[in-house]
Amino acid sequence: MEQLSKQRFDAIVVGSGPGGATVAKELTHKKLKVLILEEGSNAPITGSPIQTIQIAGIPGKNVLFTPELLSMVRATVTGGSSIIYYGTAFDPPVQMFAQYGIDIHNEVEEIRTELPIAPLRDDLIGPMAKRIMESAKSLGYAWDKLPKFIYQDKCRQDCWRCNYGCPYGAKWNARMYVEEAVSNGAVLVNGVKVQDVLFEKKQARGVAFTRWGIEDKAYAPIVILAAGGIGTPVILRASGIKNAGYQFFFDPLISVMGTANDIDGGQEVPMATGIHLKEDGYLMTDMTIPHLLYKLFAAQVFRFDRLFSHRKTLTIMIKIKDDLGGRLTDSGGVRKQLTQEDLKKLHSGYDRAREILTRAGATNIFKSWYIAAHPGGTAKVNDIVDTHLQTEYHNLYVCDCSVIPEPWGLPPTFTLIALAKRLAKHLIH
Repeated sequence: MEQLSKQRFDAIVVGSGPGGATVAKELTHKKLKVLILEEGSNAPITGSPIQTIQIAGIPGKNVLFTPELLSMVRATVTGGSSIIYYGTAFDPPVQMFAQYGIDIHNEVEEIRTELPIAPLRDDLIGPMAKRIMESAKSLGYAWDKLPKFIYQDKCRQDCWRCNYGCPYGAKWNARMYVEEAVSNGAVLVNGVKVQDVLFEKKQARGVAFTRWGIEDKAYAPIVILAAGGIGTPVILRASGIKNAGYQFFFDPLISVMGTANDIDGGQEVPMATGIHLKEDGYLMTDMTIPHLLYKLFAAQVFRFDRLFSHRKTLTIMIKIKDDLGGRLTDSGGVRKQLTQEDLKKLHSGYDRAREILTRAGATNIFKSWYIAAHPGGTAKVNDIVDTHLQTEYHNLYVCDCSVIPEPWGLPPTFTLIALAKRLAKHLIH
């Protein structure tokens, strides 16, 4: 490959998750030459536990710990964390963004026509999700099927690989948009660790990075950071924007598990059903996870007596909208504590989950340790970026969870695609 510093690009996109992949795809549709820089691998997705550990299970890189040992997971791979997400498509908060001067209504409608957004067919809902939904409804909860980014004609019954990356092409992920961008002329380079953004008179002109230990640079008149809620603020700080990475959210969650001896499952699409208790500040869903991950959850809280009960374990996830707080270190370390209000929400969700599992016939109920997902708010709209997602430096943009201005608590993929489409239109214009 010709040295990147000698090539001409119209835009550089750092990161290939939903935000970066969407921007790259949209720009290449207008014949712009785009360079996509991704830290992780572009190896084919096999849906295996070993590959999942390689892209999302390395401590210090993919698994980050707070001082209180709350763990936060992210995937480093082409497609970002959309490779291992559950494909749940919650509607973007159009009204919330409108309050910040960002209108994504048209983009949301465009996405509905482009991507497979719908609840799963009844035959694709597993027995554990069905049991939990029936129990919740019998207790008066408006528990229902959730919309998914899944091509259901490609989806397989009794399949558990959503956690590990779908090898069948059934679950939409951002890699699909990256591949479309590459087919339209984009250049994808993997194994790249971007250090900082290069400027000339307060205007972005490229990025400096290392690849396989070798320093290099790439140049373009537009730079879009889409390295995620942790990766992006680290680059921003190294580039001179020192107030990035403070007062953020990271969507804490727990899983509540109980044994139902009259069921035999453990292989189904997770988050197929659930309820968003908006006023209470949390989401509850079924959460059937692969057996290795289940064993890890049980061992974390010393429930060794439950290690071999995976196929009979009903699981409910509680994910909360946490209070803003904390800071990132310059190297991306996470320094954030759960507040008393956060713990109150998690305990409330636990009590409700326990009630639902008991009604479903489960015993030996216990909960996992605290985990976090979807870190964001580290480069907020009206703080680090403006309504066009541009920083204080001309033509340096951010398009990932970093820009979300308020606590979240829901899967962000649908919203990030909409924001990225809007940004691409601005850049093309």
